[in-house]
Amino acid sequence: MNLKGVNYNVGNETVDDWRPDYNPKTVKRELQIIKNDLHCNIVGISGRSITRLETAARAALDQGLMVWLMPYLWGKNPKATLNYTVKAAKMAQSLLEKWPGQLIFSAGAELTIFMRGVVKGNRLMTRLRNAFSMDPTLRNRSLNEYLYRVSSEVRKVFHGKISYNSLIWENVDWKSFDYIGIDHYWSEKIKGRYLDMLKPHLSYGKPVMITGFGFPTTNAPFVSASSWLKNINTLSQVLHQLPIMGRFIKAKLNKVNERDESCQARRLIDTIKMLDGAGVYGVLIDTFIFPLSPYSDNPKYDVDRESESLVKYYEGGRHGITYPDMTWEPKESFKAVADYYLNH
Repeated sequence: MNLKGVNYNVGNETVDDWRPDYNPKTVKRELQIIKNDLHCNIVGISGRSITRLETAARAALDQGLMVWLMPYLWGKNPKATLNYTVKAAKMAQSLLEKWPGQLIFSAGAELTIFMRGVVKGNRLMTRLRNAFSMDPTLRNRSLNEYLYRVSSEVRKVFHGKISYNSLIWENVDWKSFDYIGIDHYWSEKIKGRYLDMLKPHLSYGKPVMITGFGFPTTNAPFVSASSWLKNINTLSQVLHQLPIMGRFIKAKLNKVNERDESCQARRLIDTIKMLDGAGVYGVLIDTFIFPLSPYSDNPKYDVDRESESLVKYYEGGRHGITYPDMTWEPKESFKAVADYYLNH
């Protein structure tokens, strides 16, 4: 496996800012840890703010990390999404000129559901339902028409390698891309065919990156990548992020599964080994940190149990022991991944 990495989000501004504690100094320090202690040679940097993306990418590149850059503009129409993506690609070109060959640009991610226009629906969950009721041929044709257009426009301003982060069931025409990117989560539903689902992508003769996969921090059966939505009280999580009022409302769990860091670590390593053996070019684990699901000593409020992050995030100014300058502590999965990346 050539590229060993983790995803790092600088803030997706949907309902919540996924990185409410964003600080350039913190970003630089965390990327340093990702490079030196997690032993990654690539990091997937995602988010909406092009300024934040540039700051994080510069910090990563400056430390010798390769960057898989993923600008996210969710819930907009194809025209707005295209304009945003091209703007981000122009920024990426300025980085590529300083660090040639060290940055791969992703022209989108899971656009069947995250962009309006491929399938009907103004809301994410509506689009997700409609995606499976729509004729797959028409759905994929609509997606590929956009992907051809965006890849053509991106190449006018960005002169490096490009890709797309696809859902495993999106039938992407990869001719327009240099890398094949696939978000592919192992689950109980597909455990018998997890690798078989990858085989068509491995036959293209292009490097295949698994751009998203991970496991929550419990030993509960992992039914699907979206199963955590059922276990977290979404309203409490949203209200907790509000100014002033949020201080009086804690994010909480609907269902309290047993916390099990060793199970998360074992599942991750087992999957990495499978992917490595299958011949993928590289992996990006989801995810390094997710502050919207903080750790709590009280199981009812320990929403980190449903987080796929490699570190548990502390609220209220509490700092970790391993890294006293950080407001988080590595989980067992951090240590397991670091060991695998160092020795393979």
